[in-house]
Amino acid sequence: QVQLVESGGGLVQAGGSLRLSCAASGRTFSNYAMGWFRQAPGQEREFVAVNSGRYGTTSYADSVKGRFTISRDNAKNTIDLQMNSLKPEDTAVYYCAARLSWSGARAASGYDYWGQGTQVTVSS
Repeated sequence: QVQLVESGGGLVQAGGSLRLSCAASGRTFSNYAMGWFRQAPGQEREFVAVNSGRYGTTSYADSVKGRFTISRDNAKNTIDLQMNSLKPEDTAVYYCAARLSWSGARAASGYDYWGQGTQVTVSS
């Protein structure tokens, strides 16, 4: 069982930065691929970024590539998302999630555990 708690959301102006953090419980955090997803009102949950775990392999959605950076600290059981050059279209509830398999890690359906989400609002 893995429990995830996100923090760090808030209101920021376009062009600004925010750092989201997700704290995970459990003894085998390094075994899990950890992803960030987001969901805007009336839209489906979409992939943002994922980190594989042991080997640090990362993948990003095209819409955030070059602006967002995912990083993890296996000693602290945390996964962070540094978001720079934020745009109004980045406004959404952001969720962290965990899964054991790297294959298909860009799809929300394969994740076993989810946090409660944190709101990010970017004003123009």
